[in-house]
Amino acid sequence: MATTRATTRPNWPDRYRSRRRERRAREPRPLLWPAAGLLVLLLGLGLVSLLVGTGSSSVGDAWDYLVGDPAARADTQMRLAIEDVRLPRTLAAVFVGVCLGTAGCLLQAATRNPLAETGLLGVNSGAAFAVVLGLTFFGASSPAALLVWALLGGMTASAVVLLLAGSGRAAGSPLRLVLAGSALGATFHGLTSYVLLGTQSTYDTYRYWTIGSLAGVEASDLLPLLPPAAAGLLTAFGCARPLSALGLGDDSARSLGHHPGRIRLAAAAAVSLLSGCAVAVAGPIAFLGLLAPYAARALTGARLTAQLALSALIAADVMILADVLARVVIRPWETPVSVLLAFVGGPLLVWIARSSRLSTAGASA
Repeated sequence: MATTRATTRPNWPDRYRSRRRERRAREPRPLLWPAAGLLVLLLGLGLVSLLVGTGSSSVGDAWDYLVGDPAARADTQMRLAIEDVRLPRTLAAVFVGVCLGTAGCLLQAATRNPLAETGLLGVNSGAAFAVVLGLTFFGASSPAALLVWALLGGMTASAVVLLLAGSGRAAGSPLRLVLAGSALGATFHGLTSYVLLGTQSTYDTYRYWTIGSLAGVEASDLLPLLPPAAAGLLTAFGCARPLSALGLGDDSARSLGHHPGRIRLAAAAAVSLLSGCAVAVAGPIAFLGLLAPYAARALTGARLTAQLALSALIAADVMILADVLARVVIRPWETPVSVLLAFVGGPLLVWIARSSRLSTAGASA
């Protein structure tokens, strides 16, 4: 009997540590220093992006140009390299990072899946199919034309997914949203392959676009995308509090006056806008919208608004860093940004999937 009592006695140190971890997870964490650090890092990486690049110009010459040295300012080649090539690429990296980081964080919260990625809504496959159609049947060849086709394709695919997910008795459910996006994405992928089989010239241009890169981006390419991206960001942050209520369960959210289906569809619309803008600028970029939210949750805990903000900053930092490395890894040639992100993102994804904190991360999302 004494042995039975000893074996059934609760392990108080373990229970105390478990409750302490749960209490720490619920406590709000200070965000000023992480946000300030990420912002300073973003500014520093932006400066490095302006100083480093392909070509024969040195970092010292680029610095002289930035600080206003008259001799450097008179160099036409240096002006072209910094103002027409590096500055637009830096702005594009920030733009793509903010869009993908915010979209990934919002999608993971809406689907309650910490491994959800923006490609689940069919944005990437829809944009790819539209680009192939534009190249093959409408003579689209310039970067601006491909950007327009990619944006239209991504928006169309997302609209179809939202219509499919918003119909029926299970309207707006996370499973229905993911299934609709996966099914439509597979359909677009098959149609894209069918069109590419008979057109070699289209395949060559499409292959360059779909590899994912910021090379050749101009400032004029970003201006038409600012309104839809701004609308997506406003919608994303507007959905933060209702989605936090959904974390308590659909029934609890309804008792608080929220409509789970409508909230998820609004979140999916924001994800579609942001992902479509990012794909239109840089092509399909994998892993960034998956990893940045995971890192943000480690810093913020369960506060979704803070997660969105830090996820955007983290993704922008990573995108600029990847673009800088893409210019120097195999210099004087360039490595596609998506390749570098895949090298880093693949092992990290395996580590996240094997992590014991995965279930906690999903719950907090």
